[in-house]
Amino acid sequence: MNVGLIVIILLLVLSFLGIPIYIALGIGTLVALNSAGMPMLVLPQKLFAGMNSASLLAIPFFVLAGNIMSRSITTKLIDVANALIGQIKGSLGVVTVLASALFGAISGSGVATASAIGGITIPAMKKEGYPATFAAAVSSISSILGPIIPPSITLIVYASITNVSVSKLFIGSVIPGIILAASLAVYCLFFGRKHNLPAHEKMSGSQIVGVFKSSIWALLMPVIILGGIFGGVFTPTEAAAVAVAYALFISLFVYKDLTWKELPGMFVDGAVATATIMVMVGLSKASSYVVVTSGLPQQLLNAFTTITSSKIVILLLLNLLFLVIGMLMEANAAIIMMTPILTPLLSAFGIDTLQFGIVMSFNLCIGLITPPVGLCLLIDNQIAGTSLAKTLKAMMPMLIIALVALMLITYISPLTTWLPSLIQG
Repeated sequence: MNVGLIVIILLLVLSFLGIPIYIALGIGTLVALNSAGMPMLVLPQKLFAGMNSASLLAIPFFVLAGNIMSRSITTKLIDVANALIGQIKGSLGVVTVLASALFGAISGSGVATASAIGGITIPAMKKEGYPATFAAAVSSISSILGPIIPPSITLIVYASITNVSVSKLFIGSVIPGIILAASLAVYCLFFGRKHNLPAHEKMSGSQIVGVFKSSIWALLMPVIILGGIFGGVFTPTEAAAVAVAYALFISLFVYKDLTWKELPGMFVDGAVATATIMVMVGLSKASSYVVVTSGLPQQLLNAFTTITSSKIVILLLLNLLFLVIGMLMEANAAIIMMTPILTPLLSAFGIDTLQFGIVMSFNLCIGLITPPVGLCLLIDNQIAGTSLAKTLKAMMPMLIIALVALMLITYISPLTTWLPSLIQG
């Protein structure tokens, strides 16, 4: 058996058995190295080489920023969204979408978005008479905006493997994120009218101004991060550090809803989450080395070229592959496993690596709301206290919307490449 295939099979089998991804990846690599007669020293060498990337420094900072926000700034973002559209039927669904987008523009994490935003908006929707299944569905699917809208941890991982500019990936994901957010918001308004959902009384101009005044510090956070990156003021890594410093300052000294005693727990949680991602990325270098040297990517390329020579068909097949993988595996792990294998395929069919990275990240993020993994779905369904099957049924129209958006960015390349070329050339 091809040793590269051994890595993939063992990774899938061990993951199904409940073994953590990073452990499964390490075991698969060790077994493959032994089977190929390669020195075991390859594993630690490639592990540390994989983690030795400046772009990866952004991950712990964005994770920590998300942790701080989830305990402090989140309610401010929701207040603003509610002030703007609270008088519309179904507005709480739209508020969930907008708040998730704003939160995602800081944390870059789908799971963090699901727990932080869903933990507030789902109980609020249930209290006002929204169906619990709809509340869980809209919150969970909105959470995937976290890793789609920049900054995105999945795109940082992809950049570390392919050497594509993190900044260009972030800029390229703006339009796909807006398309998905706007489409979900429109659906929420349609659902609200159809089911005659309750609406809040319209706020006066002075009340809206008051909400904005009290929330201005929270609203400035995504502006500083994204504006700084897009304007070339600082790199994504520097932006991540600025995000943490800014979040700490306004949470401790402005809003004062975060205590010094809570900080050690946040740092520990952030360190654990970061360590898991970093080890996975490091081990990916070792597994990628085994997979590439085994000749598996070339075999896969030959197999695809025998099926079709059409770029359109290849992109469709890749999307179907990622949809299945996303159901079974965490997005970062999937990117780590599949990117080295598919790189020759991209070159052969003239697929832009920047566009492909955004498409793959978008696709795999859908896996956050599809069983059996579907972590964001499980989190928000637990918060809503409803049946998983009923939540899935309620989510189907929104899932179709997400798939249509995926097809748009797959086949209309300017949706991902135009903005980076405009801003950075």
